[in-house]
Amino acid sequence: VLEEIAEHIEKNPQLGYEVRFWMKDGLRDKEFKHLAQIIVGNQVNLVVIPAHLKTNSSTARKIYRTLNLGIEVIDLSELYETVFEKVPLAELEEIWFLENLAKSHRIHDTVKRPIEMVIVSIIGVAMLPVAILVALTIKLSSPGSAFFTQVRVGKNGKPFTLWKFRTMVVNAEATGPKWAKPNDARVTPIGKFLRKTHLDELPQLWNIFRGELSLVGPRPERPEFTATLEKEIPYYELRYLVRPGLTGWAQVNYRYGASLDDAYEKLQYDIYYLKRRSFFLDLAILAKTVKRIFVDA
Repeated sequence: VLEEIAEHIEKNPQLGYEVRFWMKDGLRDKEFKHLAQIIVGNQVNLVVIPAHLKTNSSTARKIYRTLNLGIEVIDLSELYETVFEKVPLAELEEIWFLENLAKSHRIHDTVKRPIEMVIVSIIGVAMLPVAILVALTIKLSSPGSAFFTQVRVGKNGKPFTLWKFRTMVVNAEATGPKWAKPNDARVTPIGKFLRKTHLDELPQLWNIFRGELSLVGPRPERPEFTATLEKEIPYYELRYLVRPGLTGWAQVNYRYGASLDDAYEKLQYDIYYLKRRSFFLDLAILAKTVKRIFVDA
């Protein structure tokens, strides 16, 4: 994590950070006893430390004595969040989650639902002609239903049925569940267009109306995959604290995921959202989603 932050800061001076001194051996670094002199000599105004060092009384005392030098002290995980806009799972322990995810977001979580109902009702009525046209096009271009349903895991780990327009051939998973991949051969010609424009997601407005889905939140995963993800990725089940979303912080900041490594990276963004969720962040996510659909497509 330290190397990742340092490299990113060096390549992105616009962030406003500069590494003036780095004790790579931590408490074992022979220079640690000269901390105050190092801060003054290198004109350091921000000291970044791993959270576990705070529990070391002698270390905390040494750093405390430098506060009169006008410095700011922050956790390594806090700097990582600021720089990458995601949380560093490898650096976190249970106490971090108690301190950050147990905080109330009551106003946001309570008011969000009625606001979404108004938005979804307006979008639903406006997009109804488009939805009918899409459904007819799917029916005429390939055999099978125009719709596709799939079980996903929602809030509190409760399964629900997700609705989408069908973009793959019938019996696409005859050999068993598998993650979709870029340029997947199972996708129909009209399905490629629907996926690129995200029109295949339109039926999920019904899921939002039913309260199973939100406009913004962690994308819901299939139970066939969550069993493995919960076992292999620490803290994965925390995604279930809120309703899953039609779009989310991970979706607008990370590529399409189709592996354990991708799921791990996306979880770091999802937990960042859980910690910082607000109306402002929701609007930012929706704006990035619209930009990706209409500008970056």
